[in-house]
Amino acid sequence: MPAKLERPGRRIGLRVPPVATGLDLLVASAPQAEDVLRVLRGRRVGLLLNQASVDASLRHAIDLLVGRPDFSVGALFGPQHGIWGTTQDNMVEWEGFHDPRLDLPVYSLYGEHRKPPLHTLDGLDAMLVDLFDVGARYYTFLWTATLVMEACAERGIPLCVLDRPNPLNGVDLEGPFAEPAFASFVGRFPVAVRHGMTMGELLTMFNQTEQIGCDLHVVRIAGWERRQWFTDTGLPWVMPSPNMPTLDTAIVYPGMCMVEGTDVSEGRGTTRPFEIVGAPWVDGVDLARALDAEELPGVIFRPLQFEPTFQKHARQTCGGVAIHVVDRDSFRSVQMAVALFVALRRLYGGSFSWKQPPYEYEAVKMPIDILAGSTRLRSQIDGGVAASRIVASWAEDLRVFEAMRREFLLYR
Repeated sequence: MPAKLERPGRRIGLRVPPVATGLDLLVASAPQAEDVLRVLRGRRVGLLLNQASVDASLRHAIDLLVGRPDFSVGALFGPQHGIWGTTQDNMVEWEGFHDPRLDLPVYSLYGEHRKPPLHTLDGLDAMLVDLFDVGARYYTFLWTATLVMEACAERGIPLCVLDRPNPLNGVDLEGPFAEPAFASFVGRFPVAVRHGMTMGELLTMFNQTEQIGCDLHVVRIAGWERRQWFTDTGLPWVMPSPNMPTLDTAIVYPGMCMVEGTDVSEGRGTTRPFEIVGAPWVDGVDLARALDAEELPGVIFRPLQFEPTFQKHARQTCGGVAIHVVDRDSFRSVQMAVALFVALRRLYGGSFSWKQPPYEYEAVKMPIDILAGSTRLRSQIDGGVAASRIVASWAEDLRVFEAMRREFLLYR
């Protein structure tokens, strides 16, 4: 019989998956969490989290951490989409509020402020971060965490991270390096598009390479191996953001997010965001044939039509393709996105265009440039460079990043 845990009004079975997150280990007072528990003991703590901050039995971190006898919680902080993931579309700001049930302030870090103002840290002695990152440079939760880390360094309080697995595994790397001149809220510091690192590893790396100087502590994951995908962990998937409903979505996201830098729909406003792509002027059969000709590994393209309910081309019939990943180990989503752009430019040069700013708090630079990390990708696409040559041009970037990240990997 499984052990039982009490929760108000309910009894549930305790799941024991092969992988334990930092939250699981902290709640269990496991040896791996001793350092962070020592740091937190007797302190008033702020929590940076959202609706996906749950343990293996789907209990939320707030329910597990508020009311503990060894430390107290003084404030809550939430990233893009809100602390409960309620803002459906991207780039929709939300306002902080006072939680009446907990009698705690909830501060928005995706609105008037993205870095916590120092007054929001008044009365706090430490910060605790538990966010589910999806393994792509553009996902803003990482950059929110770096801004919180900077605020903690300025205030002289420790930052503790409850680490979680990279759902796309911790081995495979993709995409060009982000150049410093194109730093933005979808890439504050140089890192590959698909970085193969955990939140704890990335914050450890940035704390040193960007000379942030934060008193940083990480509760490392137990049982995770770098080659594991999320489905190998035994952990439950909870949508980290409204348009990231499944692991299938996350697998295509590193490439498909770049479609946000175009006038083509990336499937927002449908039930399969990022897994379908198209526009009113696209013929799905022709696009599927062009992509099939690239012989991309691990993926099949199916022609379709769809009608987004919001965002680009809302209420218009779009032709396009559905992306079916049939071998996730060989599939390369950024390579696929490049092939998609090349095909769209060749087939629909008079209609296909790059989205104009503003985008994610950047008012001057082109959205595709801050997503790709430079002007290089846009110039290559517009110049008619073959997809295979574009992908090959990232090889040195990835060698540099692989060498840079090596000393900061917490899991071998």
